[in-house]
Amino acid sequence: MAGSDHTAQRVAEAPDTVKILIAGGFGVGKTTMVGSVSEIIPLRTEERLTSAGLGVDDLDGIEDKNATTVALDFGRITISQELVLYLFGTPGQQRFWFMWNDLAVGALGAVVLVDVRRPKSSFAAIDFFERRNIPFVIGVNGFHGEHPYSPEEIREALALPEGTQVLLCDARERKSCRDVLIALIDQLIASAADNRA
Repeated sequence: MAGSDHTAQRVAEAPDTVKILIAGGFGVGKTTMVGSVSEIIPLRTEERLTSAGLGVDDLDGIEDKNATTVALDFGRITISQELVLYLFGTPGQQRFWFMWNDLAVGALGAVVLVDVRRPKSSFAAIDFFERRNIPFVIGVNGFHGEHPYSPEEIREALALPEGTQVLLCDARERKSCRDVLIALIDQLIASAADNRA
């Protein structure tokens, strides 16, 4: 009996876990974000780009890219004693988008990373989450630490609804990525509270 009480107490003390997707177009920084914020060594399924992708993968603006995610990235971050996030980075190339449906199962929310040098690459991800009613925030990845546009300009360019959060970030910096994830969690908590009211 004492053993089962101890097990029940450990279960009661276990943190809640939440599945979050990190999505966006090809080369926007999803693998970088998962890697910079994860407290564990991230699982990566990167492969080198080969000549087979010539004419298939759009490398405009990211000509120096030499590897790509072919399945998913996985990482974990503890937000508090009560909350752990499991992060699933989606593949960005169109030929791997069929995996997004499976990755989205059980996800409570998403971060859509945007590269302002190639904003069109984010439309498919935004559409994916809007159609499935999965809450999301926009993380504008400032390549080389630069943010040439304000969140309002980005919201207008992407034709986002007024309530969509647009957050400037740097996928290379842990604190910056953590702040984006916390903003998403705050949004999910506020939405759950509104639904209960």
